[in-house]
Amino acid sequence: MKDVIEVMLGTSDRIGEALALRKCDVDDTVSPMQVTVAGTLVAIKGRGLYRQDHPKTSSSHRTLQVPDFTAEVLRRRLALLDDAHDDHLIFYTRVGTPLAPNNVRRTLRKMLDDAGLSHLKVTPHTFRRTAGTVIARATDAETAADVLGNSPEIAKKHYIEPEAPKPIASPALYLGALAPATVLQEPGEAAMRGSG
Repeated sequence: MKDVIEVMLGTSDRIGEALALRKCDVDDTVSPMQVTVAGTLVAIKGRGLYRQDHPKTSSSHRTLQVPDFTAEVLRRRLALLDDAHDDHLIFYTRVGTPLAPNNVRRTLRKMLDDAGLSHLKVTPHTFRRTAGTVIARATDAETAADVLGNSPEIAKKHYIEPEAPKPIASPALYLGALAPATVLQEPGEAAMRGSG
């Protein structure tokens, strides 16, 4: 589960895209490592789970540079696939079949429940939104949309968390500097105190 999460964070992939990554989709001959998102897992009633040879949309087909933490996960998993064919999935079950997105979601929910964190409502899509938001904050919404494989409008609406509005400083904070150094007394006050 940890590996799936780190790949999703480092690629901004949808769960089906991350689970559909193959050995041939990873290029470790360049620096930083590149991953091509070229498919997704889909479940079809009566046919079961299979790898579709294209992602959700045409703009979702993309090649991404991944951060070091994701590259390390992928290198470790690729080492296990040394003798496997190029189309072998990076993530697979004990019997070599694709991991079902629903099973990954269920495992994540159980992990959160066991840790007493079920109130956080974290889903695999949370990692995609997190990646989109981080990229948008570091660059801009258009760059984040390119990485996510979405239009800027969709990215802003669904994946990039809006920034909290910055409070407007009260004029009193600035105008306080205009206050006189001492408060003036009414003309008769001093005289009255002195005549006592």
